[in-house]
Amino acid sequence: MKPVDPRLLRHARAARTYLAFTVALGLAVTALVLAQAGLLAHALATAARGTGAGALRPTLIALLAVVAARALAAGGGEAFALLAAAKVKAQLRSQLTRHTLRLGPAWLGGQRAGEIATLATKGLDALDPYFARYLPQLVLAVAVPVAVVARVAAADPVSAVVIAVTLPLIPVFAVLIGLHTKARTQRQWRLLATLGGHFLDVVEGLPTLKLFGRAKAQAQVIRDVSEAHRKATMGTLRVAFTSALVLELAAALATALVAVEVGLRLLAGHLGYQTALLVLLLTPEAYLPLRAVGAQFHASTEGATAAARACAILDTAPPAAATAAPRLGPGTPAQVDLRTSDITLNDASVAYPGRDALALDGVSLVIRPGVRTVVTGPSGAGKSTLLALLLWFAEPSAGTIEAAGVPLARLDLEAWRAQIAWVPQRPHLFAGTVADNITLGRPGASRDAIERAAAVAGAAEFIEALPHGYATPLGDRAARLSAGQRQRIALARAFIRDAPLLLLDEPAAHLDAITAAGILGTVETLLADRTVVLVSHGPRWAGPGSRTITLDHGRLVAPDAGDAAAARSRALVAAP
Repeated sequence: MKPVDPRLLRHARAARTYLAFTVALGLAVTALVLAQAGLLAHALATAARGTGAGALRPTLIALLAVVAARALAAGGGEAFALLAAAKVKAQLRSQLTRHTLRLGPAWLGGQRAGEIATLATKGLDALDPYFARYLPQLVLAVAVPVAVVARVAAADPVSAVVIAVTLPLIPVFAVLIGLHTKARTQRQWRLLATLGGHFLDVVEGLPTLKLFGRAKAQAQVIRDVSEAHRKATMGTLRVAFTSALVLELAAALATALVAVEVGLRLLAGHLGYQTALLVLLLTPEAYLPLRAVGAQFHASTEGATAAARACAILDTAPPAAATAAPRLGPGTPAQVDLRTSDITLNDASVAYPGRDALALDGVSLVIRPGVRTVVTGPSGAGKSTLLALLLWFAEPSAGTIEAAGVPLARLDLEAWRAQIAWVPQRPHLFAGTVADNITLGRPGASRDAIERAAAVAGAAEFIEALPHGYATPLGDRAARLSAGQRQRIALARAFIRDAPLLLLDEPAAHLDAITAAGILGTVETLLADRTVVLVSHGPRWAGPGSRTITLDHGRLVAPDAGDAAAARSRALVAAP
């Protein structure tokens, strides 16, 4: 781990003001350390000469003021550092959430949700020691030894040389121990992330595990991972305590060396009493910040390791359209209106990492406004990938996708998705009320609009039968509802959105035949002015303005004549 991770400071600009105050107060502490040693040496030398108490009073008053000021400056530095930590944690959590959403489901599918949840909560909470203690001590570890050596050199050059020669021993030992601690801390963090992710997976799949009699086996796995994490934590603490002993021993030996040479010269009459006191008082102060920063390094490694993982996620490049919005002109994001614009796929192909076959292979297709399109084909044919491409959750590895002649890579991503309503195969319902889940599609929607959307989706009857109707809390993942009921609430959420493009991925998969026919009839009649793309193994539309296309192994089988003509036209235009 680097002493200061520049990525952490780059992603936490809001904390820079507090960190600047922390540094300034650290420099003030440095000056007060020198003043305290000088005043104390003067007071002791004056007392040794046998002068009266009146001569000591101004020095003692000044010394008390300096001690109080040093305590205030140290406390203020830690307070500002804690404020910086709070700002950094809030900013990192916000950035991590936004960036994770920008990376999209394709990236999230390869991650463990529990690990990211652990990172955003307990992991980033561990940044407090890093900012509140490690960074302030790092400032003091640089400023205090330099100032002490300079002050001692002005009073006694020989002692300054001894201090300057022995000072590097402590950082060298700290670095050697830190390299060993880094590997242990990273292993501890990986085990914690594994424990959090596996525990979440087990809780989500507990009904299935109970059904197949595998709950006890998974409980044993959690015990094993917990025990491994405990051992890793104790091993890290053991190294931290050992390192503290080594650093204390090195500092004690160096201080003793200075004390011996000062004592011998004092006895020989080659050094004044006040100068000798000043050197002896300042020598421990030179080593103290270095010992402290070594101890705080171990306390801060967990938070710094978690922050490094968060920064690595933030540095992960999102899909091209999710980057800073490209522009058609100066300061103007590219936007299109899907109520009037064609969406055109030009020989679009999609490849997923780790797969040899293409998920989509050279698909050319035109989706016209107001047309209802059914996409059929066997499992793995690329139907869901086609929807992911329209949502820009996946990028074409070859070919292009355009809207109104503008490549999607040049569009404002948020404006594009704001015009789309999407119901995936397994829609997620949150722990709020039924009404809260429906209004995710249109925040602030009226009660009448909520009830109309629920009625259109065929959900009104069972919602009204719930204990509190639309105000009924659904709980985590709406486990009290059947799969078909969850699907109908998700459809109501999409219908209330009033988006010009509606993407439905197997909307009738969990519905009975009568409800499924009613949903398809609703899409055909009530949503006649919208563009609909429906992925289905089952019923097909046959009404006016409807079309059916088939995918097989990522290829478009027997495309519509209009799409074929459009593809030939584009080929002629592109020909030299």
